[in-house]
Amino acid sequence: MTERFQYVGRSFPTYDAPQKVCGEEIYGSDIRLPRMAVARLVLSPVAHGIVRSVDARDARAVPGVLGVFSADDAPDAPYCRSRIIPNQELSPDDETLFAEHVRFVGDRVAAVVATGREAALRAAALVRVDYEELPAALTPAAALAASAVDIHPGGNLLHEYEIEVGASAETAAAGDGVAVETTVATPRIHHAALEPHSCVADYDSSGKLTIWSCSQGAYGARTVVADLFGLTYNKVRVIKAPMGGSFGGKTEFILEPVTAFLAMQLRRPVLLTLDREQCMIASMTRPATVSTMRSVLDREGRLQDVRIGSDLDAGAYSSSTLDYAHHMTRKVTKLYHVPHYLHQARVVATNTPVAGAARGWGAPEIITAFEIHMDQVADRLGLDPVELRLRNLVDPFDLDPVGGLSVGDARVRECLERGAEAFEWSRRIALPAGEGRLRRGVGVACGAHKNGMFGGYSESSNMTLKMNEDGSFSLEASLHDPGCGIITVMKVIIAEVLGIAPETISAGEADTDLTPYDYGTFGSRVTYVCGACAKTVAEKVRERILQTAGTLLQEPVDGLFVEDGVVRAGRDPGKSVAYREIAAVAGMHHLPEITSTIAYFPSSNPGSYSVQFAEVEVDTLTGLVRVTDFLAVGDVGRAINRRMAETQFHGAVQMGIGYALTEHLDVDERGRAGVAGFKNYHMLNAPDMPDVRVLLVEHEGDEGPFGAKSVGEISTVPTAAAVVNAVNRALGAALTDLPLTPEKVIDAS
Repeated sequence: MTERFQYVGRSFPTYDAPQKVCGEEIYGSDIRLPRMAVARLVLSPVAHGIVRSVDARDARAVPGVLGVFSADDAPDAPYCRSRIIPNQELSPDDETLFAEHVRFVGDRVAAVVATGREAALRAAALVRVDYEELPAALTPAAALAASAVDIHPGGNLLHEYEIEVGASAETAAAGDGVAVETTVATPRIHHAALEPHSCVADYDSSGKLTIWSCSQGAYGARTVVADLFGLTYNKVRVIKAPMGGSFGGKTEFILEPVTAFLAMQLRRPVLLTLDREQCMIASMTRPATVSTMRSVLDREGRLQDVRIGSDLDAGAYSSSTLDYAHHMTRKVTKLYHVPHYLHQARVVATNTPVAGAARGWGAPEIITAFEIHMDQVADRLGLDPVELRLRNLVDPFDLDPVGGLSVGDARVRECLERGAEAFEWSRRIALPAGEGRLRRGVGVACGAHKNGMFGGYSESSNMTLKMNEDGSFSLEASLHDPGCGIITVMKVIIAEVLGIAPETISAGEADTDLTPYDYGTFGSRVTYVCGACAKTVAEKVRERILQTAGTLLQEPVDGLFVEDGVVRAGRDPGKSVAYREIAAVAGMHHLPEITSTIAYFPSSNPGSYSVQFAEVEVDTLTGLVRVTDFLAVGDVGRAINRRMAETQFHGAVQMGIGYALTEHLDVDERGRAGVAGFKNYHMLNAPDMPDVRVLLVEHEGDEGPFGAKSVGEISTVPTAAAVVNAVNRALGAALTDLPLTPEKVIDAS
């Protein structure tokens, strides 16, 4: 489907691939500035308590130590680490730079700053903190118990949310329908980006604060830091540093406020980098959730009534979990026709690591739960799981009753039908699971997500594109590439419009002093919203180019076309003028500079969809599960950079299998995660992975550039459920407590 495109649909490397391969990329932790100091955090070893005192005398005596800071030295103004737009966030300001009331193992108590890393490490180990320990609530159930100690003033129930659409069908279906109830628990997991969390800040003599941030939203970081310290926004500059992976874990502003504070106190640059264990306990996790679903269906297997109750474990601070819970309630109706839908969600504070933004923003949690539930419904009705889903999936341009928007050109049915054929579902599901030690099974799951924030925020993007004197182009945009090739995608889109190779277009990342306003990279908005902005601004520049070329060639503009950096006359292709000549003439003759600046506002937010199929082999003796085959089908609208779209699915499937089988950041009875880095945190490695086949469903029915929709988040939404459903089919079981560790598998065998 790409034959009419010159660049869209082809495969290109990420723009900084050579620097990464050659070790030349400068990540946040690689930045070096004159007089730079190094900081090390002192974290709480207790899950809940009051800091009686901080004794830093021995730490300050270490040669090279420049200062030790705690709540005694820092502002006590609370803030929220999660922000898109000031004063429009759900979450309260409940976190401070350093805690006097520690709320989890890993809470920030102090920071040591020294001239070098070794001195900072040595001094941090010498800081003595006296704690008055308080009872800790390590689960939502414990936090909501009548005897629980308040983690925050006002209690441990941070938020309740309810949404209901349609008329109840409970009584109508009671006589001739079927009701099924399922409870599914999903685990707290670590994002596991290769690059650790890092930040650099510098406060110069003019009072200008500059922050090099590995975050996904430079403008949001600026507002949090500026508002916390009472600075005007023009006095805070945030530069997006190259990022070595995020998966949502660097969406929120964890290190920026404290690094900025240290730099302001010392009036010299400060580098703060977390080690691996600190990243795992003191940055952010995917929330643990428990969802109970009760569905009523008619005898034909069509959903009539769905009622869900979800509890989300926020950890010690609210972060973005309130908004996260809202979005959990908005996924099922993007995927299935549900005449009556009721979803109640609660957000609960516990004395555990802080939960927040993670790839999929609530969709993996609730879709995993509901798709496991749908397999139980299929079993109850005696229906093939694929057939049950086909009877209930949304159709193109249906109205989502919860969001009130069209689901767009939703091709989830096509994904399911084409995927079932490619996976040979009908043949494979009919095969016996086996009766020996090794059992096999297949599973399927569907998933839905979104494309941007239209319908919630006033979604927009701003860009400037200009032609340089030699006919090349420069894009000014606040892009935040987490390592998945966003900048390359923007170049390909512009290249397609202008008829010029992507390498002749330069684009960088966000810098609040130099690049125009943009929310950032989250919400599956970049390709759909920022990409559409890039296409629109390129079209404006193309108009200017054709107008100038028309004057030079003495040809009507509507008779011109562009090809490989040359404007040609349609009636006489030999009559042409190159972009380089157009740029030179425009400059020499004082014509208006060929540039355009636009603000782009989308008017839709369609669904993105994926359907995934898994085959597993279960060892009933050891409890180990091996995924032996996997097919991921994605409704991507249009693959802008084909290889990168496909590899998004490969990485997403790896995350999703880990979510289903091995990954969990549990805490012991004292609230300690006990991971000590990756050695005790079990992710899937390359030898554990199956061959992942990817099938892309492409079309042009939506507002994104050339029809493109999001890939990065939807690609992981249905993975875990497909694997769990396959394990349950292999064992004839109904496992619902993730991950499916060997102990759980053995118990179910």
